[in-house]
Amino acid sequence: MIKAGIIGGAGYTAGELIRLLIHHSQVEIDFVYSTSNAGNYIYDVHQDLLGTLDLKFTGQINTNVDVLFLCLGHGNSKKFLEQHQFSERTKIIDLSNDFRLIKDAVYQGNKYVYGLPELQQQKIEKANYIANPGCFATTIQLGLLPLAKANLLNDSVHINATTGSTGAGVSLSETTHFSWRDNNFSVYKAFTHQHLGEISESLGLLQSNFSEELFFIPNRGNFSRGIFASIYLSFDGSIEKAYELFEDFYASAVFTKVSKNPIHLKQVVNTNNCFIHLEKYKSTLLITSVIDNLLKGASGQAIQNMNLMFKLNQAEGLQLKANLF
Repeated sequence: MIKAGIIGGAGYTAGELIRLLIHHSQVEIDFVYSTSNAGNYIYDVHQDLLGTLDLKFTGQINTNVDVLFLCLGHGNSKKFLEQHQFSERTKIIDLSNDFRLIKDAVYQGNKYVYGLPELQQQKIEKANYIANPGCFATTIQLGLLPLAKANLLNDSVHINATTGSTGAGVSLSETTHFSWRDNNFSVYKAFTHQHLGEISESLGLLQSNFSEELFFIPNRGNFSRGIFASIYLSFDGSIEKAYELFEDFYASAVFTKVSKNPIHLKQVVNTNNCFIHLEKYKSTLLITSVIDNLLKGASGQAIQNMNLMFKLNQAEGLQLKANLF
């Protein structure tokens, strides 16, 4: 069995990791580290796990686990690794943005591979250190990678994407409490969102001359989980050609599927799937891309990466049911 450790165990992404790993046939949770909850039962925080898991949070770390998931706030993974040294055989998957960009990918002599399986599965399979992609970045990249592969990103790209409240993390803030979020909608970090860097770098891996603007408007939605992204850009080909490009690119993808029917968010919530739909209007191609921000956008993709690193079936532990109704 693969022994797994989780750092930062009280947050949303850690909770999802725990829920998935307890049903993974090849994994045993060795410890869940939380300084604020050490000694408390995990089900005291992740309350749906009552009767399912009797493990307690701990303030102690096993530095010899097979895989370590870092579920810390942005900037805190580096700080944690400065203070704790793990075995050379321990594979590390970081869910923050500390190591996603090329300039940050080497840390303490270790190279972090950007963990988007649809982009670089072979590198992930050989990696010991993974920088798990951001949730918006995953949704948007999966909507654009086939066009980059065909060198067709030759004009500005416009993106409007809405995320659920869990995307802001478990800590309370003015824009996450119920009375503010309910029946409300707002824009934040227009044109400057931190995921733009990793999106541009990934597109550049497939289209070396990519230098176009990504005009990204992120929105806060009044729902708890999921991301709905609408992406549009100039496209000279037919809708049939567009579908051919996308279907060919994702022919072997386990979780990313192309639909000729319009898609909606509930199709993917509580799954590790990304669904994509295309429409053509005059010379403009509209790409709709939807994921669950906590699964394909975070914990599910982390487990998908772990499966690849340990030469397991990508879908192991990720055969989930959508909350369609």
